[in-house]
Amino acid sequence: MAARVFVSRIVVALNLVGAAWSPVAAQPTARIDQATLMEPNQRTPEVSTDELKRVLVDGSALVLDARPHLEYAMSHVPGALNVSAKPGTPISVYVSDVREIERLVGGDRTKPLILYCNGPFCGKSKRLSEELVSAGFTNVRRYQLGIPVWRALVGLTEIELEACSTS
Repeated sequence: MAARVFVSRIVVALNLVGAAWSPVAAQPTARIDQATLMEPNQRTPEVSTDELKRVLVDGSALVLDARPHLEYAMSHVPGALNVSAKPGTPISVYVSDVREIERLVGGDRTKPLILYCNGPFCGKSKRLSEELVSAGFTNVRRYQLGIPVWRALVGLTEIELEACSTS
């Protein structure tokens, strides 16, 4: 009887181990292109690389590069737009002009917007998102991983002609 219980426990244990190693029982794992920074206490949600790619294909949001124009010109997400700087703002706290964005969307503050900048340690898209929310925009999200991660995971960027100038 004791031998039968012992064998039953081994069989159960092997079945559990087999299920754990079975591809059918494996849990789906998140892909790197589905990752976000998951920063706590942010006023605007983040989007993943995968979400940004979908938006670029279906056109469901306006994608804005929150960096200065020359940085945008050197390399940006295809289809992204860039707006001028907020007047009187020093480069150390650069932020795009909310009034320019308001004109761009024809005054529609419900228009879905996705902002990005130079990645996790760049505050440009975060500052812009906070200014947009304060101005009454209601559908603002950030691709906080930014252009460096976009280049690493997708590889495709656009360059503007003025960035090719040597003068």
